Amino acid sequence: MLCAISGEAPQVPVASRKSGHVFEKRLIEAYISENGQDPVTGEELTTEDLVDLKAARVVRPRPPTLTSIPSLLTVFQNEWDALALEAYTLRQQLAQTRQELSTALYQHDAAVRVIARLMRERDEARDALSKVAINTGSAASNGDAMQIDSQGLPAAIASKVEAMQEKLSKSRRKRAVPEDWATAEIIQSFGQIETSEPLYPGGKSVELDASGDLALVGGSDDIAGVYSISQHQVLYALKGGAGITDTLWSGSMAVVGTVAGSVKLFDKATETTSFSAHAGEVSALALHPSGEILASVGVDKSYVLYDLTSSAPITQIYTNSALISAGFHPDGHLFAAGGADGQVKVFDVKSGSNVANFDSSGPIRALSFSENGTWLAVVVKGQTSVAIWDLRKAAQTKVLEIGSQVESIRWDYTGQFLVAGGPSGLAVQQYSKTEKEWSEPLRSAVPAVGVEWGPRAQSLISVSADGVLTVFGAK
Repeated sequence: MLCAISGEAPQVPVASRKSGHVFEKRLIEAYISENGQDPVTGEELTTEDLVDLKAARVVRPRPPTLTSIPSLLTVFQNEWDALALEAYTLRQQLAQTRQELSTALYQHDAAVRVIARLMRERDEARDALSKVAINTGSAASNGDAMQIDSQGLPAAIASKVEAMQEKLSKSRRKRAVPEDWATAEIIQSFGQIETSEPLYPGGKSVELDASGDLALVGGSDDIAGVYSISQHQVLYALKGGAGITDTLWSGSMAVVGTVAGSVKLFDKATETTSFSAHAGEVSALALHPSGEILASVGVDKSYVLYDLTSSAPITQIYTNSALISAGFHPDGHLFAAGGADGQVKVFDVKSGSNVANFDSSGPIRALSFSENGTWLAVVVKGQTSVAIWDLRKAAQTKVLEIGSQVESIRWDYTGQFLVAGGPSGLAVQQYSKTEKEWSEPLRSAVPAVGVEWGPRAQSLISVSADGVLTVFGAK
């Protein structure tokens, strides 16, 4: 009869009522007081569950002092008992830790498999959404039927879009050219009046705020900046977290899109809102004429509309190709997205349905609606010309040859002037309503991958691929 803890014959044997194992009484009582359970089975155990066993006891002689061998042996015995109990406890803890580690590894492997399956199902669902065909009725089209997932806007927001369209379309017909607006003669006199140091290399766009003084510029790194033209310095640095792909102003709020798929809004240098609806790079941004709806397009074949008043996404529309450029019609009822498949896809903002497709020879690098409400300027990636499409006829009416690669285009507020910029320079094209002819009042060799009109078209702002900001104006 041996103790289950020490492995030796017990001096005072006791047995557990629950497990039936035999223990040395002093060892098991010490274990119970510390752990409260059976050392073999792990069941709850108290001293009341122990049963004394009757056995022949050997009466040990009274131990002499530690100077004798028997007393030393007794001390060694006590030390051995303590070590045996500790070793037994450590073995139990090791076995339990091994079991917990095995369970954790199994759960981690299962979680990885579930995540991989969900990501695969997500990608399959997105691909399926991009192939869902819808009937667009009598919508004008210049190519094969569009395939999208169409989702309309909420009624409250749709009513705002409709009211804005009615208001702007009526005023546009009666709107005259402002008296202080730049003329062709003024634009012909434009020259460089300010050039900054390289700000953010890899920049693709430049946007002016309503005051015409603050230029929002982003680069290929994760920083965008607000540059004051009057103070000749960067006022705020905006941390996008990834490479900046596009920028725009929404009132006093700076908006940036990133290669990580996020859209971020900043109040001065403080990030206030962040959206992550895209599964990939955000290619371009656009602001609705109401100033309350923001749009972003991405390489995930979708465009997303956001309600800026509630800081929430409204709807996400999937198409059949990656989208790389975007713009709202000046009345706000149409949204155009340039695809990598060479199509300009025009959507009804309220319903999300595709109402027209304009085919081109390559990916749509940039597009811009004219303020006259009927023309759409389109640039194909790598080409040296700008195509003018008539929305009423759903046909291309003019091709403007710029003579060098075009990366960015922008109409002025009156719809008279169209500026086109690229790595080799910029050029301004003018359309005369009276003569119904095009002319070129300005050409410059300053690199301009991003262009923007200044207040009243009295100036032009451009940014180069090196991040150099240049201001053109009458000298």
